[in-house]
Amino acid sequence: MAASATTLSSYSPLTTFLKTHPTSNSTTLFFTLSKTTPTPTSSFLSLSNKPNKPLKANSNDIDTTFFDEVNPEEEIVFDPPTIPEGYIPPTPFDEGPVETEDEIAAAYEELYGPAYSGVSVLGNDVYVMDAKIKKQTGFGSKTKKEKVRDGFDERVVQVRRVTKVVKGGKQLHFRAVVVVGDKQGQVGVGVGKAKEVIAAVQKSAVNARRNIITVPMTKYATFPHRADGDYGAAKVMLRPASPGTGVIAGGSVRIVLEMAGVENALGKQLGSNNALNNARATVVAVQSMRQFSDVARERGIPMEELWK
Repeated sequence: MAASATTLSSYSPLTTFLKTHPTSNSTTLFFTLSKTTPTPTSSFLSLSNKPNKPLKANSNDIDTTFFDEVNPEEEIVFDPPTIPEGYIPPTPFDEGPVETEDEIAAAYEELYGPAYSGVSVLGNDVYVMDAKIKKQTGFGSKTKKEKVRDGFDERVVQVRRVTKVVKGGKQLHFRAVVVVGDKQGQVGVGVGKAKEVIAAVQKSAVNARRNIITVPMTKYATFPHRADGDYGAAKVMLRPASPGTGVIAGGSVRIVLEMAGVENALGKQLGSNNALNNARATVVAVQSMRQFSDVARERGIPMEELWK
């Protein structure tokens, strides 16, 4: 601070003067510092005792440009430059192919980096092009699972409430029985339990896909021969039918045959009305069926000799 005070004290008050530019009528205000020899009687405090005279601003100090030669009523003709040779005009934006949301997001990410989607999972930001995170159904809800497109249709046979008694009370769950099939000879029966109906149906559909079997059928979409099956107390009888008969069966037996693609058949439930046991008894009866060609191959004889 002392050094700065000494340096300032060696200069006289700010000297102002006006300088006129030779190319214009405007006047510019300049400030200069003139160094003086310090005297014993002069001090930094004595500089503030001298009154400063205010400067007067004149109208000539303003530098204003006027367009006196411009006629506002004159019509100006647009004369663009000539187009160079080989110039190909760009395609208008409204005539090009329609871009998808993924293409727009990919182009944005290429130019500006990954775009934030506004969602954070476990403290990590989720970006638009992040394929690991699916779209959510709402705030705080679980991720939405897409349906598996494997050619199998799903049919819910039964949904029941089941209660489990524990030490703290009763726990309510749902049990779902689902049959899946491609209507081309592939069918499966599955069961699943969960605290919600939708989750139980999804579990049973996955379980049914793990238990796919092949149903032997003739060219008339019926069974090659009769068969019986039982599962627990449930017993099922299956009989082939002529073309045009349709599926004459009830309950879960009809659902299993329709999902398998059988169009002409007869079915009968015996012993129990339990939907799950009857569906599994139908699967047992179907698994006992064989094509005539397979039987002839196992016996080592032609198919014509099977009926002799």
